[in-house]
Amino acid sequence: MRQGVAPLSELADTIASTQLIVVLLAAGDVTLLRVKVPPMSSAKLKAALPNIVEDRLIGDPADCVIVAGNPSDGLHTVAVIQRDWLNRIAQTLLAYGAPQIKALPAQLCLAYKSDQAGDMFAAINEHNADIDVVLRLSEHESIGLNVSSAQNNTDAHEIIKALSAIAREKKITLHVPLASVVSYQNELEASHNKHINVLADTWQYWIIGAEGIQLDLMDGLGTVKRPRTDLRAWRWPLVLSTALLMINLIALNLDWWHMKREADSLRATMIQLYKSAYPNESVIIDPIAQVKQKIAAAKHNSGLAAPDDFTTIMAAFGEAWSGVVPATGNTDVPAIAAFEYREHSLIVKLKPGNNVPTQQMKTALTGHNLALELSPEKSTGAVWQIRGAR
Repeated sequence: MRQGVAPLSELADTIASTQLIVVLLAAGDVTLLRVKVPPMSSAKLKAALPNIVEDRLIGDPADCVIVAGNPSDGLHTVAVIQRDWLNRIAQTLLAYGAPQIKALPAQLCLAYKSDQAGDMFAAINEHNADIDVVLRLSEHESIGLNVSSAQNNTDAHEIIKALSAIAREKKITLHVPLASVVSYQNELEASHNKHINVLADTWQYWIIGAEGIQLDLMDGLGTVKRPRTDLRAWRWPLVLSTALLMINLIALNLDWWHMKREADSLRATMIQLYKSAYPNESVIIDPIAQVKQKIAAAKHNSGLAAPDDFTTIMAAFGEAWSGVVPATGNTDVPAIAAFEYREHSLIVKLKPGNNVPTQQMKTALTGHNLALELSPEKSTGAVWQIRGAR
């Protein structure tokens, strides 16, 4: 949206308010290599890169950031830059509040049109007496050169001459600063050079070219690239969420405290009633269960049968059996082999047979508040277990 030149310190507020800072590293500061690498994982490739490119570097690979791009045509594009230089850039931007940083080679960000295979694209960036020349030879190959016009007397004539020598008869689209467009066009007319087309350089070309670049040199610095969360924007939501959580915790604890007091009061009342009814009892664990046991024992002592007594269950079974067997109309109903009473249940063992009226007996015993289940005991005939319905 805006284009211009300013010291980095004057952009501190702008840097702090952005979500992502994209740094285009000068082409003369980044070395691009095309290397063939055997198939391996990204972690192994990262560890092997220094040894792979060592013989193609002048300096020590340990002092460089080396990052490989995605493979293409069996080759990887590898970018190499001085670690200290890139680290200073990153630390400076982080000091100004940059949340996240990407560092891309400028030579790969120069817009390249795949439909114009064979053509070259170049750019001239002037910084006072320094000139940065970028020449993109193909999709994966490019070169860059930093020159000083004050020391080398570099001008439009020398740059066009150098580009023509590299490109030979190929067409070159050359982007130059707006103030230098006229001088470059005049030089091309004077030399009758029809292979170079001069255009005014704008950041639109660089933005379009940088969008598809995956070769981020900040990956080589590790944790420096990690985005930092801006907690200032989340300050009030966090405060409100914490306050709401505290209110709910306090409400839950108050509710639990009131319920616990009510439960303790109810238990104390039950224990007091139990003691008043049975003053000789000294051990009280579950007042309700103990009262049920006392009532059952009292009924038994007074001659009243309990619902799960043998006589009660046996009488109900006899009544149900006498009603079910004639109703089936089948004389092949298995006879009863044995009765057994244990653990408040009546175990009925039948002799082997096919027409076992299990479902009919379940229905008949339901009216007596009893439940019938098939016992897992091993037997040649069916085994029923009859107990009080729960």
